[in-house]
Amino acid sequence: MNNLTAAIKMELAGEKYYMEQATANQGNSLQALFVLLAKEESEHAKKLQANFEKLTTRLADEQELSGAKSVFKGIRAFKSANKAIPQQLEVYRFALKKEQESIQLYEKLLATTTDDGTKSLLAYLITQEKEHFAVFEELIILVSRPEDWIEAAEFGIREEY
Repeated sequence: MNNLTAAIKMELAGEKYYMEQATANQGNSLQALFVLLAKEESEHAKKLQANFEKLTTRLADEQELSGAKSVFKGIRAFKSANKAIPQQLEVYRFALKKEQESIQLYEKLLATTTDDGTKSLLAYLITQEKEHFAVFEELIILVSRPEDWIEAAEFGIREEY
Protein backbone atom coordinates (compact mmCIF):
# COMPACT_ATOMS: atom_id res chain seq x y z
CA MET A 1 0.00 0.00 0.00
CA ASN A 2 1.35 3.44 -0.84
CA ASN A 3 1.25 6.40 1.52
CA LEU A 4 -1.52 8.14 -0.39
CA THR A 5 -3.87 5.17 -0.20
CA ALA A 6 -3.13 4.82 3.51
CA ALA A 7 -3.77 8.56 4.04
CA ILE A 8 -7.16 8.22 2.33
CA LYS A 9 -8.02 5.29 4.59
CA MET A 10 -6.99 7.28 7.66
CA GLU A 11 -9.21 10.21 6.67
CA LEU A 12 -12.13 7.83 6.13
CA ALA A 13 -11.47 6.30 9.56
CA GLY A 14 -11.71 9.81 11.00
CA GLU A 15 -15.00 10.39 9.22
CA LYS A 16 -16.39 7.13 10.58
CA TYR A 17 -15.25 7.93 14.12
CA TYR A 18 -16.80 11.40 14.12
CA MET A 19 -20.08 10.09 12.67
CA GLU A 20 -20.21 7.48 15.45
CA GLN A 21 -19.73 10.29 17.97
CA ALA A 22 -22.46 12.33 16.30
CA THR A 23 -24.82 9.38 16.70
CA ALA A 24 -23.74 8.90 20.33
CA ASN A 25 -24.38 12.61 21.02
CA GLN A 26 -27.67 12.79 19.18
CA GLY A 27 -29.90 15.40 20.68
CA ASN A 28 -27.22 17.50 22.36
CA SER A 29 -25.18 20.45 21.15
CA LEU A 30 -22.14 18.34 20.24
CA GLN A 31 -23.92 16.38 17.52
CA ALA A 32 -23.55 19.23 15.01
CA LEU A 33 -19.86 19.61 15.82
CA PHE A 34 -19.16 15.91 15.28
CA VAL A 35 -21.09 15.97 12.00
CA LEU A 36 -19.00 18.96 10.87
CA LEU A 37 -15.78 17.15 11.77
CA ALA A 38 -16.93 14.05 9.89
CA LYS A 39 -17.69 16.13 6.80
CA GLU A 40 -14.22 17.70 6.95
CA GLU A 41 -12.57 14.28 7.11
CA SER A 42 -14.72 13.11 4.21
CA GLU A 43 -13.73 16.15 2.15
CA HIS A 44 -10.05 15.44 2.82
CA ALA A 45 -10.50 11.87 1.63
CA LYS A 46 -12.36 13.00 -1.51
CA LYS A 47 -9.66 15.55 -2.39
CA LEU A 48 -6.92 13.01 -1.86
CA GLN A 49 -8.80 10.45 -3.95
CA ALA A 50 -9.34 12.94 -6.76
CA ASN A 51 -5.66 13.88 -6.76
CA PHE A 52 -4.67 10.23 -6.57
CA GLU A 53 -6.73 9.48 -9.68
CA LYS A 54 -5.05 12.36 -11.56
CA LEU A 55 -1.59 10.94 -11.02
CA THR A 56 -0.28 9.43 -14.21
CA THR A 57 2.59 7.56 -12.64
CA ARG A 58 2.12 4.53 -10.47
CA LEU A 59 2.95 5.28 -6.86
CA ALA A 60 5.47 2.97 -5.31
CA ASP A 61 4.46 1.01 -2.26
CA GLU A 62 5.77 2.72 0.82
CA GLN A 63 5.67 1.39 4.34
CA GLU A 64 5.77 4.61 6.37
CA LEU A 65 2.04 5.31 6.66
CA SER A 66 0.77 1.82 6.06
CA GLY A 67 2.77 0.70 9.09
CA ALA A 68 1.95 3.78 11.14
CA LYS A 69 -0.88 3.78 13.59
CA SER A 70 -3.88 5.78 12.43
CA VAL A 71 -4.67 8.64 14.79
CA PHE A 72 -8.25 7.34 14.98
CA LYS A 73 -7.51 3.64 15.48
CA GLY A 74 -8.71 2.28 18.79
CA ILE A 75 -10.25 5.55 20.02
CA ARG A 76 -13.27 5.08 22.21
CA ALA A 77 -16.31 7.29 22.33
CA PHE A 78 -15.48 10.76 23.60
CA LYS A 79 -16.78 11.21 27.11
CA SER A 80 -16.25 13.82 29.73
CA ALA A 81 -14.65 12.63 32.93
CA ASN A 82 -17.10 14.62 35.05
CA LYS A 83 -20.28 14.96 33.03
CA ALA A 84 -22.63 12.79 31.04
CA ILE A 85 -22.47 15.26 28.14
CA PRO A 86 -19.00 16.62 27.39
CA GLN A 87 -18.62 20.37 27.23
CA GLN A 88 -17.75 22.13 23.99
CA LEU A 89 -14.34 23.13 25.30
CA GLU A 90 -13.41 19.50 26.00
CA VAL A 91 -14.42 18.48 22.49
CA TYR A 92 -12.44 21.33 20.94
CA ARG A 93 -9.36 20.33 22.92
CA PHE A 94 -9.81 16.72 21.85
CA ALA A 95 -10.15 17.72 18.19
CA LEU A 96 -7.11 20.01 18.50
CA LYS A 97 -5.06 17.09 19.78
CA LYS A 98 -6.17 14.86 16.87
CA GLU A 99 -5.35 17.60 14.36
CA GLN A 100 -1.88 17.97 15.90
CA GLU A 101 -1.31 14.20 15.70
CA SER A 102 -2.37 14.22 12.04
CA ILE A 103 -0.03 17.12 11.25
CA GLN A 104 2.90 15.37 12.91
CA LEU A 105 2.21 12.11 11.09
CA TYR A 106 1.88 13.77 7.69
CA GLU A 107 5.02 15.85 8.26
CA LYS A 108 6.95 12.68 9.08
CA LEU A 109 5.67 11.05 5.92
CA LEU A 110 6.50 14.11 3.85
CA ALA A 111 10.09 13.94 5.06
CA THR A 112 10.43 10.29 4.03
CA THR A 113 8.46 10.23 0.76
CA THR A 114 10.39 10.33 -2.50
CA ASP A 115 7.57 10.67 -5.04
CA ASP A 116 6.97 14.32 -6.02
CA GLY A 117 3.23 13.82 -6.53
CA THR A 118 2.83 12.26 -3.12
CA LYS A 119 4.92 15.04 -1.57
CA SER A 120 2.66 17.73 -2.99
CA LEU A 121 -0.45 15.91 -1.77
CA LEU A 122 0.98 15.46 1.71
CA ALA A 123 1.96 19.14 1.79
CA TYR A 124 -1.60 20.03 0.81
CA LEU A 125 -3.00 17.82 3.55
CA ILE A 126 -0.64 19.32 6.14
CA THR A 127 -1.87 22.78 5.15
CA GLN A 128 -5.49 21.69 5.56
CA GLU A 129 -4.84 20.11 8.95
CA LYS A 130 -2.98 23.24 10.12
CA GLU A 131 -5.97 25.36 9.13
CA HIS A 132 -8.25 23.12 11.18
CA PHE A 133 -5.77 23.27 14.06
CA ALA A 134 -5.90 27.09 13.94
CA VAL A 135 -9.71 27.06 13.94
CA PHE A 136 -9.88 24.79 16.97
CA GLU A 137 -7.19 26.79 18.73
CA GLU A 138 -9.24 29.96 18.22
CA LEU A 139 -12.44 28.22 19.36
CA ILE A 140 -10.68 27.11 22.54
CA ILE A 141 -9.59 30.69 23.24
CA LEU A 142 -13.07 32.07 22.60
CA VAL A 143 -14.89 29.45 24.65
CA SER A 144 -12.46 29.54 27.58
CA ARG A 145 -12.23 33.33 27.86
CA PRO A 146 -15.36 33.75 29.96
CA GLU A 147 -13.86 31.37 32.51
CA ASP A 148 -10.43 33.04 32.42
CA TRP A 149 -11.46 36.67 32.18
CA ILE A 150 -11.46 38.65 35.39
CA GLU A 151 -12.56 42.21 34.95
CA ALA A 152 -10.86 44.22 37.62
CA ALA A 153 -8.23 46.95 37.37
CA GLU A 154 -5.93 45.22 39.85
CA PHE A 155 -5.31 42.32 37.46
CA GLY A 156 -3.67 44.45 34.79
CA ILE A 157 -4.33 45.11 31.16
CA ARG A 158 -6.25 42.47 29.25
CA GLU A 159 -6.24 42.02 25.51
CA GLU A 160 -9.44 42.85 23.70
CA TYR A 161 -11.82 40.23 22.40
